[in-house]
Parts: sequence; structure tokens; C-alpha cells
Amino acid sequence: MIQAAKLAASALLATAFAGASLQAQAQPQTYPNQPIRIVVPYAPGGFNDTIARVVGRKLQESMGQPVLADNRPGGGTILGLSLVAKAPPDGYTLGVVGFPTVSNQFLVKKLPYDTAKDFTPVILGGYSPNLLVVKADSPIKSLKDFVAAAQARPGKMNYATAGNGTSNHLTMEYFKSIANIELTQVPYKGSAPMITDLIGGQVDIMFDNAPHVMPHVKGGRLRALAITSEKRSPLLPDVPTVAELGYPGFNVAVWYGFAAPAGTPPDIVQKLNREINKALQAEDVKKSFVEAGVEIMGGSTQQFDAFFKSESARWGSVIQKAKITAD
Repeated sequence: MIQAAKLAASALLATAFAGASLQAQAQPQTYPNQPIRIVVPYAPGGFNDTIARVVGRKLQESMGQPVLADNRPGGGTILGLSLVAKAPPDGYTLGVVGFPTVSNQFLVKKLPYDTAKDFTPVILGGYSPNLLVVKADSPIKSLKDFVAAAQARPGKMNYATAGNGTSNHLTMEYFKSIANIELTQVPYKGSAPMITDLIGGQVDIMFDNAPHVMPHVKGGRLRALAITSEKRSPLLPDVPTVAELGYPGFNVAVWYGFAAPAGTPPDIVQKLNREINKALQAEDVKKSFVEAGVEIMGGSTQQFDAFFKSESARWGSVIQKAKITAD
């Protein structure tokens, strides 16, 4: 009798454990339960890398899992973003996206991904305007001087860029179209050599991202004529905006955001959005942004999606009108 009772109890326990096991398998595991990878489609260094690392550290603290920055440079961000587009849509792969994500869809004929369909927007992290700069002893002392000089000698003035389709190239193409001026492009392989040649007088003028040129402006090696933000920067309060100098609506910036593969569950995307918004408010993160001349953005996934679509429409028009192609 006792033995039969023991056997019955054992069978009941086995059934209970089996039921519990099946129930656990049927319920999704809590996210996240493994490391998260942030693909940075650039080499280490630069703010695209910085934002992945500083935000990643905060996510690691708040979400309890390792968050790893994975630098995958190449193809003007195409290599890294193709990895993001093809990754499982499970919330464990994010990518740093930005200005080239928008421009490449119009510059490159055959991308290995569909920009509009293969990514899920998570959040717009930061926003950094361009500065229009000349060497410190240039006779061009204002935006008005620049336009007048360019109109007096169509095509004779030259401007530096970091290559076809880069933000500084497209910013100047955009300004050329509204100011009705002609200039000659001199492409370089990145900001450092073009800054060197601008300081040395080999080129006349250029737009470049504020974090790249601000130290040279503050150090007296370059003169800033205008900034492309909507309002003046508190870091350079004496530099007027292009808009206030007679070109209303001229508002251009390099920006930094996070995206996930298309199909990532909405609840996971929303959790990532909440956690990154929280990370962006941390004092040490704010400090790293300010030091780089980048404005913290944040906001909802819907706001980032709307921003991305508006950027695509604007720069697609500029690229197609100027008939620009990738190098």
C-alpha cells in the first residue's frame, strides 16, 4: 500500500515537472538573455564608434548582458550594414546608422540590402551640424564674401570634400544649388588630409562636421563663416547660421542613430528605445557628446522613422539633381 502510494506520488511529480518544462518552453525567454552586438560600420575612432561604446556600456549596466561594439568598416558603411540587415531579427544585433545610410541608397546602384525595407528604426541618438570654414588668414571673411567671390569667378574656387556623396560634399552641393554658384570639388580620403590642405592654402573652402574642425577654429587655424544648424551652437556662439545669413530653412547635420534588422519584435524594439533614451540622459554620456560637439537627440522610434524618411527625400533630390554617383 505504502509502495503503491510512493509510485503514485512519483508519477504525479514526474507529470508536474514535465508540464512545467513544457510550459517554460512555450513561453518566450526574457529579453535579453545573451550578449548584444552593436555593429559599427566604421573603423575605431570617430563619433560613430564613440556612440556605440558609451551607449553600449549603459545598456550593459541596465540590461544585465554584455554589449559589444563590433567594428566592420568597408564600402562606405555598406559592409557593416549588410551584416545588420542579414542578422536574425531577435534584438541581439543593432547597427549604427547615419547620413551615409540615407545617401548610399541613391549613390550606389546595387546595394546588398534594401534601405527602406531591411531595417527597423530604434532611435536617433545624436545630431551634429557642419561648419563652413576657410583658413584663418583667408580674404573671405563672411558667407556673403564667399558667395560674391564664387559668383565673380564661376568654377574657379575649389572646395574640399571627403569624397563623392559624403556629407560635406552633399552639403556644398545643396548650398551651391540655392546660392546659384559654381565651384570645383577636390575630393580627399577623409577629413584629416583635407583639413591639412585647407590650413595650408591648397584648397579655398569646405563644409565639414563640427567635431572635426571645431578644435582648429578654436585654435585659430581656421575661420568659421557659418554653421548649418537651425540655431547657433553654444560651443561657437559667435558663428551665425547659414539660415540667418539669408538662406532660410538651410539646416544640415551629420546624425547618429541605431537600427535593428527588419522584423525585430516591436516589444524588443521599444525596450531598446527606452533603455537607450535613458542612457542618453546619463551625465557621463552627455559629457562625451558635448566634448565632441554633438547634440543629444533621443525620442521615439516613430520620430526616428519620420526623420529618416525626410532625410531620404531631401538628399535623394540633391543627389539626383546634381547627378552624383559613388566613387
